[in-house]
Amino acid sequence: MKLRTTLGASLGALALALSMAGSAQAAQGSFHYKYVDGYGQEQHVALADPHSGKCINLYGVGDDEELPGYGPQNDTDTAVTVYLGANCEGSAWRLRAHGKPAKDTLEVRSVRFDAPEGGTAAN
Repeated sequence: MKLRTTLGASLGALALALSMAGSAQAAQGSFHYKYVDGYGQEQHVALADPHSGKCINLYGVGDDEELPGYGPQNDTDTAVTVYLGANCEGSAWRLRAHGKPAKDTLEVRSVRFDAPEGGTAAN
């Protein structure tokens, strides 16, 4: 019986440690971009503490059939690569951490934030 209790506690501690490690895989801060919605209104979107090392298709513009977003600003603590295509494909540009807003001529559909030091990247 003690073996089951010890094994259960060990597995629980391992699961907790892994979940905490996963939450550390986020860029700290916000990433901003703009897009024009279906009513012709400009919308401003902010991603708070976005996941690092993973491709993110952006809301409202993350499909190649939609108009792209524009004017991205990376106000996170890690660099980001912005892509003109969905699924982190197509032309790409790097934006440094805590950078100034890009011009509205820079279009974006998807992004990938650098993995933090010591972290691993995921697809």
